[in-house]
Amino acid sequence: MINIVLYQPEMAGNAGNIIRLSVNCGARLHFIRPLGFFLDNQRLMRAGLDYHELCNLTVHDSFQKFLETEQPKRLIASTSKGQLSHVDFKYEDGDYVIFGREKEGLSPEVYEHIKEGNMIKIPMAPNSRCLNLSNSVAVVAYEAWRQMGFKNGVV
Repeated sequence: MINIVLYQPEMAGNAGNIIRLSVNCGARLHFIRPLGFFLDNQRLMRAGLDYHELCNLTVHDSFQKFLETEQPKRLIASTSKGQLSHVDFKYEDGDYVIFGREKEGLSPEVYEHIKEGNMIKIPMAPNSRCLNLSNSVAVVAYEAWRQMGFKNGVV
């Protein structure tokens, strides 16, 4: 399955939802600091229910530390700057898909490490700005998992 990477997430509720999502689809989850909440935040716990113990979560102190520790073979950015729809992109087991901050998206530092063709976009209706972060992660994660035949899933 893919790795879900949250770059400096700001909202505990979104992070909690994504913790729950990652457990349910078998994705590894990565948070890159600084975080806009404490990991023991009540909203994070409420949104994640009792999935925290089951989550394969790694917290990285910086984007550079993330790169050094994980050494991602393919780093894919989910961004409004994407050239390819998330359903047209061909995901591979072990891919790292990075999502930006709720208010500001990804930083120039991150874009410097994204290879051409590795920026995906979720189609939306005209005049729409963006989806909620946890919704965006769900859309992309389940498409990647679908492409992998829902490996290790129960249908």
